[in-house]
Amino acid sequence: MAHILLVGTATLDIVYSLDRYPSEDEEVRARGLRVCRGGNAANSAVVLSQLGHRCSFAGVLADTAETAVIEQDFVRHGVDFSSCARLPGRPPTSSIYLTGAGRTIVHYRDLPELTGKQFARIDLAPLDWIHFEGRNATELLKMLERVRTERPELPISLELEKPREGIEAVYEMASLLICSRGYARHCGYDNPADFLAWLRRRVPQADLVVAWGEAGAYGLERQGEASHSPAFPPRHIIDTLGAGDAFNAGLIGSLARGLGLPEALRTACALAGKKCGMVGLESLSDDG
Repeated sequence: MAHILLVGTATLDIVYSLDRYPSEDEEVRARGLRVCRGGNAANSAVVLSQLGHRCSFAGVLADTAETAVIEQDFVRHGVDFSSCARLPGRPPTSSIYLTGAGRTIVHYRDLPELTGKQFARIDLAPLDWIHFEGRNATELLKMLERVRTERPELPISLELEKPREGIEAVYEMASLLICSRGYARHCGYDNPADFLAWLRRRVPQADLVVAWGEAGAYGLERQGEASHSPAFPPRHIIDTLGAGDAFNAGLIGSLARGLGLPEALRTACALAGKKCGMVGLESLSDDG
């Protein structure tokens, strides 16, 4: 299996399970509460580790006791986080309110993003794949330029979940772009095929993927071949939190194993569907 480095955020998630969203000034009682590690790249690292890959995570961790929840989860799943920068402050925290398929998230961020200077301390030699969250485009460009200079053959995947100022400048550095439906709509497209065709004109060197919720996911290989996988929803939707991160992990893990994009899309959609039918990311794999 591959040695994969994932670069992004690790958060402290406070997750409330509710029967319904409260109205303004209303007080309600939650059915459940859990405090856990979150963050896009961190979630994907944990899932990839369960799929058998050797995973490392790079980001900024708060030098405080609250970070123990994040660290202990990484240790439990065998994710190496020794390359993380440590800074005083509080961990990025998300208060998440779940009502079955719906969710509302309130983010709080006290720490800066990982910088190119901090990333420069990471040894790239052992890596087979590197994945970046599409954040902080100025520093991200420095990281990607370093990878392309030192390891030009290394596959690079880039997640484009939300619009970020200047993120278009890093498109050409990636070998795989993984886009959300929200990002496609921000770019002015309500049709996945049209979005991928537009993105292909801007990014000719990369494989392209866009996840489209209940419609599944669509891919466009750099050679021009298009593919699609349907969604695989569970019988009962229990928890959608982290489904996109599971999708990313299933996609990256499959491609890193040498599978083609059509099969990788199908594996990723199946894994995301399985995630929606269970709480959290524990014991999540692409089997069954």
